[in-house]
Amino acid sequence: MGAIKKILLVSLALMLVLSACGSGNGSSNGELPTVQVNVSSAPDVEAAAGAYLTAWQAGDYAAMYAMLSTLSRDAVSFEAFEARYRHVATEANLFDIQYEILQTLTNPRSAQVGYRVTLQSAVIGPITRDTAMTLSLENNAWTVAWDDTLILPELAGGNTLSMERFDPARGNIYDRNGSALVANAEAVAVGVFPSLTVEEENNALLSQLAALTGISISELNETIFPQDGEPDFYEPIAEVSAEVFNARFDNISGFNGIRYGYYDTRLYFDREAGANALGYVGPIPAEQVDDYIPRGYRIDDRVGRVGVEGWGEEYLAGQRGGALYVISPAGEIVTQIAQTSPQPAASVYTTLDEDLQVAAQEAIKDFSGAIVVLERDTGRILAMASSPTFNPNWVDLNNDNSEWDTYFPDEAGRFFNRATQGQYPPGSIFKIITLAAALESGVYEPESTFNCTSTWTGIPGVELDDWTLEKELPASGNLTLLEGLMRSCNPWFYQVGMVLYQQGFTDLVAEMARGFGLGSPTGIQSAVEVSGAVEIPDENAEIGVREAVQQAIGQGTTTITPLQAAVYVAAVGNGGTLFRAQLVERVEATDGRAVLQFEPEALGQLPVSEKTLASIWTGMRLVITSPRGTAYNRFLGFTIPLYGKTGTASVEGRDPNAWFIAFTDAQSPSNPDIAIAVLVENIGDGSEFAAPMARRVASQYFFGTRGPLYPWESDYGVLDPAYFDETLLDAAATDDGVIQATPLP
Repeated sequence: MGAIKKILLVSLALMLVLSACGSGNGSSNGELPTVQVNVSSAPDVEAAAGAYLTAWQAGDYAAMYAMLSTLSRDAVSFEAFEARYRHVATEANLFDIQYEILQTLTNPRSAQVGYRVTLQSAVIGPITRDTAMTLSLENNAWTVAWDDTLILPELAGGNTLSMERFDPARGNIYDRNGSALVANAEAVAVGVFPSLTVEEENNALLSQLAALTGISISELNETIFPQDGEPDFYEPIAEVSAEVFNARFDNISGFNGIRYGYYDTRLYFDREAGANALGYVGPIPAEQVDDYIPRGYRIDDRVGRVGVEGWGEEYLAGQRGGALYVISPAGEIVTQIAQTSPQPAASVYTTLDEDLQVAAQEAIKDFSGAIVVLERDTGRILAMASSPTFNPNWVDLNNDNSEWDTYFPDEAGRFFNRATQGQYPPGSIFKIITLAAALESGVYEPESTFNCTSTWTGIPGVELDDWTLEKELPASGNLTLLEGLMRSCNPWFYQVGMVLYQQGFTDLVAEMARGFGLGSPTGIQSAVEVSGAVEIPDENAEIGVREAVQQAIGQGTTTITPLQAAVYVAAVGNGGTLFRAQLVERVEATDGRAVLQFEPEALGQLPVSEKTLASIWTGMRLVITSPRGTAYNRFLGFTIPLYGKTGTASVEGRDPNAWFIAFTDAQSPSNPDIAIAVLVENIGDGSEFAAPMARRVASQYFFGTRGPLYPWESDYGVLDPAYFDETLLDAAATDDGVIQATPLP
């Protein structure tokens, strides 16, 4: 028989004895007097105990403390009381508390309630104990006489809990081909003291560093020995695995000025490439500690932050194990409550192609913007680059190269994923949608013509310009509707927007845009994503027609994300299927079993006919192949069939955003066709900046080479200052240019 039950039975027996000792108010024969109490008027003691335990379940320590007896409140402050309960919850990683009242024993002014409590620990499982609560009646209310055993009997006398932790190794993150993108590894931080190098050895030094890191000699030379200005005292170069470094140790270690340091870490093998997509592992934010403790974490644990690391935390962290001990006030182990073993972590296989991801990040690294590459016929993301970005290896302060603190405050928006969170006016890439609406309305045919002048005056009192006017080029002249797309003629699409609105198709362009997936998230699993905006023009004709005209060329209130652009151009290229954007292929246990598996998921069909889709293809192909096409010069000599659209989106008070979207139709058995979206903030024309970046990415994918130099490069990865005026270069390097940006949560 348990100690609690013995106490209750003895108390009950004593009451029976007392009640049997006569009924007088006193007598000379030694009988005990009977105390007269109206028991029926006393409150329910079981309800009082239940209220206290229910408050414990809810973590309402203030309500619990308010139920303590006067003596108990005098003995323990609220701060100490709350700290006691919080320490138990934190040390044992409690996520739930359950109780069952077993029995009650009530005297006139005191009571005992026996109960069973089960503390649910995320690390060691349930802890079940029987204990008892003593209560006293004060002001006709039951109050709790508090002591440590109300939590667990083992805590009597000021004992505390202490958890010894057994954490499994964090799972790896792989690309689609099984190449490790992120893993726990011994790493080497490599850097250079430029002032200590020997000039005669510099060429050999650069060559060896290039072989070690994969960074081009030209880029390394500009980084370590800049042509303009003095070199830094120390220049961090890269973090590489110890295995890679050791293989080249004899080649690299003998140079003057080289610094290298070994350390154990979570290594992001491609450094900045894909950082916004993959995320990083960092300390638990202070405001989220209370969310993580019930999941088995310590306050000082490191967890996945954003991207795949954040999304996959449940799988990548594995199941923590531990041993929970009772510790005396003297610091000695009293007993062990329970122990569990850790369970191995799973690994995440992404849809990313490592080489393509590196190429995409390199392609846009000197600018603010984003590049997204999808597998055209499935929605799998092969590359997703946001710039400027960050080096997740720098989170680890054991890394001699770390300059993590320089990222904060994040004025450049390095942690802002422009591919999924940046909301931008689409500009002329939206003309594909307006073209689709025009053809589906029946008002226009592909062969419909319009004279594309330098200005458009279709609305009285309104004069809108074509892009040719600013470029001091001749007006485009008479064009079919498809040639209007090829030439990106603004007046043609102003006209379409106005006519459709005036003929009663007031919401057709907006609904077409929504049918192309705009105005709502793409459904990507592992990234914070925003919806963009697609609004129906105002019902008031005077206001509405002006809004319709702006919407027709992707301006006004319409905003989209680069990921949405990639998804809808992929749908155009694959025959009309909108796929959910997919970044994770599967989660795999250590035994090779798929814990979670994703397959391409069709979310809907473009609301257009096959004829309309074929017309869009024709117009987009003309953009690339016609000498009058806006991207013709950028794709000369490119042998893969590619269909594209340039865009230059006006931004109030800043230079325009440059866009280019495209899909390929190579039908190669070894290289599935792709869709590409490129957005460069506040830089200029889509044909001048975004289209060359798209070509570089496509060249890497199909040919394994970077293709021609950019017009603004003196060598791969090295800007040619002569191409830019000083103002433009500064803006490209430092202006975050986020349009209607949604902050990171």
